[in-house]
Amino acid sequence: MAKAMTSSLFFFMCSLTLLVLGNGVGVEGNPDYNDALRKSLLFFQGQRSGRLPANQQVSWRSNSGLSDGSLDHVDLTGGYYDAGDNVKFNFPMAFTTTMLSWSTLEYGKRMGSQLPEARAAIRWATDYLLKCARAKPGKLYVGVGDPNVDHKCWQRPEDMSTVRTVYSVSPSNPGSDVAGETAAALAAASLVFRKVDPAYSKLLLQTARKVMAFAIQYRGAYSDSLGSAVCPFYCSYSGYKDELLWGAAWLLRATNDAYYYNFLKTLGANDQPDIFSWDNKYAGAYVLLSRLALLDKNKNFEQFKQQAQSFMCKILPNSPYSTTQYTQGGLMYKLPSSNLQYVTTISFLLTTYGKYMKARKQTFNCGSLFVTPNSLIGLARRQVNYILGQNPIQMSYMVGFGPNFPKRIHHRGSSLPSLSRHPQSIGCDAGFQPFFYSANPNPNVLVGAVVGGPNQNDGFPDDRSDYAHSEPATYINAAIVGPLAYFAH
Repeated sequence: MAKAMTSSLFFFMCSLTLLVLGNGVGVEGNPDYNDALRKSLLFFQGQRSGRLPANQQVSWRSNSGLSDGSLDHVDLTGGYYDAGDNVKFNFPMAFTTTMLSWSTLEYGKRMGSQLPEARAAIRWATDYLLKCARAKPGKLYVGVGDPNVDHKCWQRPEDMSTVRTVYSVSPSNPGSDVAGETAAALAAASLVFRKVDPAYSKLLLQTARKVMAFAIQYRGAYSDSLGSAVCPFYCSYSGYKDELLWGAAWLLRATNDAYYYNFLKTLGANDQPDIFSWDNKYAGAYVLLSRLALLDKNKNFEQFKQQAQSFMCKILPNSPYSTTQYTQGGLMYKLPSSNLQYVTTISFLLTTYGKYMKARKQTFNCGSLFVTPNSLIGLARRQVNYILGQNPIQMSYMVGFGPNFPKRIHHRGSSLPSLSRHPQSIGCDAGFQPFFYSANPNPNVLVGAVVGGPNQNDGFPDDRSDYAHSEPATYINAAIVGPLAYFAH
């Protein structure tokens, strides 16, 4: 007993010291969310594939993947490399696009000068996704580059010497998951561009409808169709029903067409997730649909509101229904590999659902726990602050933000010298020695990249070879944009 009290007192004194030093979550200690927002969007420029525009700010990147699609006589240039490799996986890329679009729809008014940057990040993806959906009738292209070959190389995207195999789904090789997510991305983006570029918005929505019709008509998981081209990298572990729900939810929001509401009802909403990710969309769909119950007071969507609240009860640390672990430093801890992807997506849902509740002065209960909008928004803020450096080792997990951030991220372009510094081509194996195995910081700073994050003990080795913790990814960043915009204003 005395021992426990001593450790509690010690923890209290440490907490007090942190607060005095300005590392607490007091007003004085808040990170510069505006700066973090700007950097979180700049990161996407470092992930661009294709021919770079004149206003490219990440100057150590150059054109790459300019022949993508040529193996199937189509143009599949553009889009994003998903993480630290040189493959274009459309499943996580489409999710990234949906989350960037949702962030812009919910928080665009708070983005200020960053709103055009958010639109540009979305459009870089949607221009590519449109090509994938429209290149050949009856085909949806879902990726470029053989991951098994690419992952054996350590070379700049500008030097890629690996085969740029193209992958697609079709009526005979279905992919309801990747098609449903692509439809969601195009539909969500159509709302972003509705006022600023109506013709583009219309094209996005027309294409979204067609892709969704394909997802519904030809049911099947893309992992079953494509095997080792997508597994174990971006296997559809949760099946495809969540993407059908998510895609239909976005098309309902974009069209208000009763067809999508009736289709939603056939899917049911019985899954009880405690995660939200590029693979599992249930919680996102519940929060998106609950907006109609909360803001529009539409009783038809009450079940989704209940499901959204049930999800929140699994996340809140003091809830009797919580299934979520937290580290000693207060970080949500879901899975050992790339844990921050779950922290950013769940923080987005907490902030957004909290915002809906606040607009209607709503509360709810998790058993004996009384939940206010600020319960959810406060938890999201603590997670975002942790990522930005308010944690036991005072490490910002956003590259280039704050005084202390990861210097050896698992990222080919960042870890290899740029073309301007090293004009000679770097072959498939040539990047390992001396660059990959070097203890030196990466020569190019990928500003704004949020890495996989710390381990369950709040530790971070900052080791390039430790991709589970040191690799950034587009979908980690896409989900933090909304909360950053919210807290910035």
